[in-house]
Amino acid sequence: MATYNTSESATESHLNRWWHVVGGLSMNLALGTLYAWSIFVAPLEKEFGWKRAQTSNVFTIAVVVFALTFILAGRLQDKFGPFWISLTGGVLVSLGFFLCAYTHSLNYLYVCFGVINGLGNGFGYATPIPVMAKWFPDKRGLAVGLAVAGYGGGSAIFGPLANLKLIPAYGVHTTFTILGAIFLVMTVLGAFLLQNPPAGYKPKGWTPAPASKAAATTYEFSPSQVLQTPTFYFMWVAYALGCSAGLMVISQLVPFAKSVGIASTAIATMGLVVGAVGNASGRILSGWMSDALGRLNVLRLMIGISMIAMPILYLVGGNVTGLYIVVFVVYWCYGTQLSVNASTTSDFWGTKNAGINYGMLFTAWGVAGIIGPRIAGVLFDKYKNYQMAFYSAAILAAVALLCELLAKRPTVPAGQLVGGKAPAAA
Repeated sequence: MATYNTSESATESHLNRWWHVVGGLSMNLALGTLYAWSIFVAPLEKEFGWKRAQTSNVFTIAVVVFALTFILAGRLQDKFGPFWISLTGGVLVSLGFFLCAYTHSLNYLYVCFGVINGLGNGFGYATPIPVMAKWFPDKRGLAVGLAVAGYGGGSAIFGPLANLKLIPAYGVHTTFTILGAIFLVMTVLGAFLLQNPPAGYKPKGWTPAPASKAAATTYEFSPSQVLQTPTFYFMWVAYALGCSAGLMVISQLVPFAKSVGIASTAIATMGLVVGAVGNASGRILSGWMSDALGRLNVLRLMIGISMIAMPILYLVGGNVTGLYIVVFVVYWCYGTQLSVNASTTSDFWGTKNAGINYGMLFTAWGVAGIIGPRIAGVLFDKYKNYQMAFYSAAILAAVALLCELLAKRPTVPAGQLVGGKAPAAA
């Protein structure tokens, strides 16, 4: 692995740090196939006679394990650096796919895809975000967005590949093996490209602008100090409810589209292409916007847009063009939260403990992954239509927006100012 120093030329610095974005993108493209779990559901249910309620638990287990592992992996990344942590994540994800090729029972699938794949996602996803935050203090939102866009875009690439080519030609079991081999190469490559910069690194010629809306703190908050700031809890609730609202709608898109007469091919395009591109676009472009407009401002804007878009989604009904447009917007707003919250964590609480600090905040996404689809399912079972689910999602988004409005840049603990200066005001 290459080494870096603070005296490198501007050209060398520029090239070196962008290789880390490539590494994060490669890692997350493989990890993001967690979102493509649905393509394996139908073949497995057909082969083994399982019910949807049973197979849906696989994704739930993976989400829970992912979110909880992220905290441990983030702490280890902060302490030992990104290479071994990301390599562990890549090997675990690939191992999970290899073992899924021998699926013979639900419990076996729960362990291989749910637990092992979830562990791999937690370790793999914990490293690119802190690495990007440290290498790109000047373009943090854009760099983090580019790296994590792979997680949103992975399903757009490997979902159709598996669904349209691999499974029809080789069957679901061999497809697991093929994908496992591909992911092993991608994640090992990503792990070798991910490395922390030297302490005190700054891009050559760059000077922080204290008045910037995206200015970063000069104080490194410990995890315990983060938990003492009211901002953490406002952001956690906003993150949980904003993502719950998005997942409530996303989880119901396929059955809703079927109920209004959308063709199967159009439904497949909507989920695997339109949704995935919207998700990835939100992570990249909203991250870039947040560098100029401020992290909280962009989060507030996108959550507000999603609050409006969710009822509109129900109203467009069977209009394919309108449905595609609003689905793209909903996924964009959902992806924004995964990108901009990560950048906000480093801006507000520092980069030294960014792994564990974001890990604590990221548990909100784990909660959303459990309660969002379940709330939507309960509402549909009770009212037998999708209107209540989509409108309730808008209400959750409204509460999330209120929490984001209450969140403010945290202040440095008394007596802990660095250089006599506090962070810039939000």
